[in-house]
Amino acid sequence: MKTEQTGTARSVAALNLAVLLFGLAAVIGRFVQAPSVVIAGGRVICSAAVLLALSLLSRTPLRLANKRDLGLAVFVGLVLALHWTTFFQAIQVSSVAMGTITFSAFPLFLTVLEPLVFRERLRLEGVLEAIALLAGVMITLPPDGLGSGAAAGAAWGMLSGLAYAVLSLANRHLSARYPAQVVCLYEQGTAAVALLPAVLLWRGEWTMVGLCSIGVLGVVCTALAHSLYVAAQRRVSAQAAGVVSGMETVYGILYALVLLGEAPTGRELAGGTLILGVSFVASLRAGRR
Repeated sequence: MKTEQTGTARSVAALNLAVLLFGLAAVIGRFVQAPSVVIAGGRVICSAAVLLALSLLSRTPLRLANKRDLGLAVFVGLVLALHWTTFFQAIQVSSVAMGTITFSAFPLFLTVLEPLVFRERLRLEGVLEAIALLAGVMITLPPDGLGSGAAAGAAWGMLSGLAYAVLSLANRHLSARYPAQVVCLYEQGTAAVALLPAVLLWRGEWTMVGLCSIGVLGVVCTALAHSLYVAAQRRVSAQAAGVVSGMETVYGILYALVLLGEAPTGRELAGGTLILGVSFVASLRAGRR
């Protein structure tokens, strides 16, 4: 029992570290002067290359058990490509705060989808946490949220959140059967293939800052962070992981303040505080399971 609790605590710690790194992605993406689909493509191409190299060096078996798992991994890779493209699109048409805040509503999707997919009982605490998280999102939105690019940013952010919810549910199955590195390689490799045409057809020019930013996105914010996140889902439910991932909003706003000079408003601070509290409670609850 104690060993199991220790393993769960480590999974929760890995989950929080992954979310910390995910929060950096929104800000790093702002340093790349390219369309969102190109940024997402460069990110997964770099990440997939790193994961493939590590797998070959460590001689990690890469074969999946059956065609069903292969099909699921390919499907998740396509969803991953959609998730990151729409996320960067939300950031570009609005702001880091708007993109990360609306994206963080995805635990609401998980609360509804997870019991249906895995035939589990809908937990009251999960519903309450999702509602509280959504309240944090609503508090953070400005009163004139439909002005300028806010509406478009919110729409793209919510679509990104829905894709992320589907991704989390699928990873719960795959992460229980294969090492996180293998799961991530298949998913990000698929996303890289799907987005490669957009990268090749782009007629813009890469700057040194842009290339370095893509490198950080691919290695730190993707290969490392995504592997940690998938590994954590061995012991943490997708719903609990989703609520903890609401911290990405807080981290993104803090990174934007330090690196971009985007100061959060009072509403953003209030909403971020609520999101932080809900995520902290979810971490403690997940760690006791």
